[in-house]
Amino acid sequence: MTQTDHQNEPKLRFPGFDTAWEEKNLGEFFTFKNGVNADKSAYGKGRKFINVLDIISDTPITYDTIIGSVEISDKEFEKNEVRYGDILFQRSSETREEVGQSNVYLDQERTATFGGFVIRGRPITEIEPEYFHNLLKTARVRKDMTARSGGSTRYNVGQESLSAVPITIAPTLNEQRKIAGFAGAMDAKIAQLERKKALVEDYKKGCMQQLFSQKIRFKDDIGNDFPDWEEKRLGGIVSIKKGHQLNRDDMIEGAEYPVINGGISASGYTDTFNTKGSVITVSEGGNSCGYVDWQPHDFWLGGHCYALPLKDSVSHAGYLLQFLKNAQSGIMALRVGSGLPNIQKRDLEKLPVALPHPDEQRKIADFLSALDRKIDLISQELTHARSFKQGLLQQMFV
Repeated sequence: MTQTDHQNEPKLRFPGFDTAWEEKNLGEFFTFKNGVNADKSAYGKGRKFINVLDIISDTPITYDTIIGSVEISDKEFEKNEVRYGDILFQRSSETREEVGQSNVYLDQERTATFGGFVIRGRPITEIEPEYFHNLLKTARVRKDMTARSGGSTRYNVGQESLSAVPITIAPTLNEQRKIAGFAGAMDAKIAQLERKKALVEDYKKGCMQQLFSQKIRFKDDIGNDFPDWEEKRLGGIVSIKKGHQLNRDDMIEGAEYPVINGGISASGYTDTFNTKGSVITVSEGGNSCGYVDWQPHDFWLGGHCYALPLKDSVSHAGYLLQFLKNAQSGIMALRVGSGLPNIQKRDLEKLPVALPHPDEQRKIADFLSALDRKIDLISQELTHARSFKQGLLQQMFV
């Protein structure tokens, strides 16, 4: 690749290409159409149906990766068909940053349809689909696209707005294909890592089911069987403590201590803590209530979260974390409330826990934690691969 300082050209270009890049609008390459709005009873069967979850995937959409389905007539399907090279855009979102996210359909053999929260971009001239797939993810295009969104409770982007989005593109299909080939190779690496991670996660899930159902048992260090497991209530093993709510004004950017509340990640950071680390937490309220996590460092426990410090040394925190992770769907089933869901402390305290001998707890925890470390390492590789791709592509587009 070669460096360039010319205006309206990327910093990196493949050798042999020196023609100036062109200023265009998306409407010069695509026509746009909104998707299918079917009766509720029509979903879950019929034809493959692209929705927002498919669009936000890291990798291009193919027939086999599509999650949903919908039953519609042949005539309706023909009007709303998605075929190779079509670009799908997210039409609506609760946050402005997500509006207009896009993905490309790259199945050359089978077609699908798409939903009402999606806009289809159908090429009206010859394009390189994977080139546009990456072009539309660049910061410059995303900034312009989100700026064109509107709405009060939800943000929306329309067909006319998409058509007017300005883009700067490589002037020849050959150069576009070179860039697309590089990006495709990176996507293949990312997809390989995602498959590797999914395989280890599935393996761990299977091991947890076998271990906690006692179909597989560890033996002690001299090869003898451990004693039978006991069943206890969670409230007999841990002290369930609820935190104190912080306002947004109390959050401090760049502060040391994470604020752990009702979500699956930190709500923000603050300069003090109210809970020591090395403890299990369970989200108490919100859409993620029942989510089980481990806090290795000191943190601020929010008002929509429980901390579960052990009452004694008989129980192994690592074992209990893995047991509760395995039981997470059951914990989430404890939710009450029609508005903002929550989990009552008294209901969490009644949760049955299967408790092996302390040494068997340790063996189970060590085995499953080793798999967690393997998953974390693959996740780090994924993060690095995505950052590497993003960094290079930023220099290969204007």
